[in-house]
Amino acid sequence: MHIIDKTHIENVLNFETLLTAMQTGFAHDFGMPKRNVYPLDASNDNHDAFAVLPAWNDQVIGVKAFTYFPTNAQSGYESLYSKIMLFSRQHGEPLALVDGTRITLWRTAVVSALASRYLSREDSRHLVFYGSGNLAEYMIRAHLTVRNIKRVTLIARNVEKVTALQARLQNIFADVEFVIGQSNEAIIYSADIISCATGASEPLFDGNWLRGGTHVDLIGNHHSDARECDSITISRSRVYVDSRANVLAEAGELLIPIKEGVFSEQDVCAELAQLAQENNYARFNETDITLFKSVGTALSDLIAANHVYQSLQG
Repeated sequence: MHIIDKTHIENVLNFETLLTAMQTGFAHDFGMPKRNVYPLDASNDNHDAFAVLPAWNDQVIGVKAFTYFPTNAQSGYESLYSKIMLFSRQHGEPLALVDGTRITLWRTAVVSALASRYLSREDSRHLVFYGSGNLAEYMIRAHLTVRNIKRVTLIARNVEKVTALQARLQNIFADVEFVIGQSNEAIIYSADIISCATGASEPLFDGNWLRGGTHVDLIGNHHSDARECDSITISRSRVYVDSRANVLAEAGELLIPIKEGVFSEQDVCAELAQLAQENNYARFNETDITLFKSVGTALSDLIAANHVYQSLQG
């Protein structure tokens, strides 16, 4: 059995090939039961959790297990630790133990970029990105892989982290302008794509500020009572999700508007698997606001981990 660490993952992955693998994996038959997230503390002010995410396709069986301790930084630990176990679909023997934390960064970014390939306008040039955490660089690089973005506005509370992020990205993409901005009407109205990867519990911008044709990408929130966008944004958008079962169990972005009566489960246009199966530009017109909400899926973990495993086999 192979032990695959973050160095192996970084050495073999790139956004183009992982995008292809992700599209193929979502388009073909798979099994993915609803994931199980277990709260480890009953108190309202503690969100420590343990989760198990199984999935399989015609090649491999996989299970991702992770712990989420959001206050770990205060003690010098990471907030999330994760491992993915891969088994052969043919005989069931163990194949690899893969670093799930690094896989999560890659697959989260690529899932959003794949959705953007189907849903954002092909002439999108301005990306507004909220967040400066571990996902930020991966998310931005993935979005730049699928659209010819010329300007990226970075919005984050941590000045030191967002400044460092700006410098790293400007060094990689000399032909793209990276600026640090504020969340205001002018910035939001000028955006072609808005991507949010934050720990925010309240909406990051006013949905009235959105211009027709904008694509909104939300991946930061996993709580039913929190959200990165407001109900106006949801009601103005054609809404797509990575997984109906997971999003409608966890994501306040949809659950709160449903509770308010301004949105329903039936208003979700499609899952990512449906978009991948059709594998075509999915916008109805260039003035619709589209929105993709992702909370993560076991299938995306399986596809990314197996892609790494197969790449290392030569």
